[in-house]
Amino acid sequence: MFRSIDDTISVSVQISPGEVAAAKAQGFTTIINNRPDDEQPGQPRGAEIAAAAQAAGLAYVAIPVDHSGFSEPQVVAMADALAAADGPVLAFCRSGTRSTFLWALARGRMGDDGDALIAKAANAGYDISPLRAILSA
Repeated sequence: MFRSIDDTISVSVQISPGEVAAAKAQGFTTIINNRPDDEQPGQPRGAEIAAAAQAAGLAYVAIPVDHSGFSEPQVVAMADALAAADGPVLAFCRSGTRSTFLWALARGRMGDDGDALIAKAANAGYDISPLRAILSA
């Protein structure tokens, strides 16, 4: 269910509060929610997942990204969340794609090689090659 990008981060489709325990059991220490509330009828609210994370002893960070794209504050917030994590991170959105793109933008900002980021994402099943020019800058 969770797609590993590397040993520091995995991404996922929308998780439920009940799946937080599975994340904890797999060794994740932080959950990053990249999905805005009310994007789709019936999706769990961020506050429900935050409460489940707190109950499980996991850090929780909300950095919602809607379909209008990524902003510099979101990239900075993701870089800060990744830097602050004290173990593996699970980031989720509707499909995992936005989380993967935001991870790559943040890691690029942190100095990681763009081609390596693209290869890691591809190994997890995500094509982030449209970011090549940004990651190479």
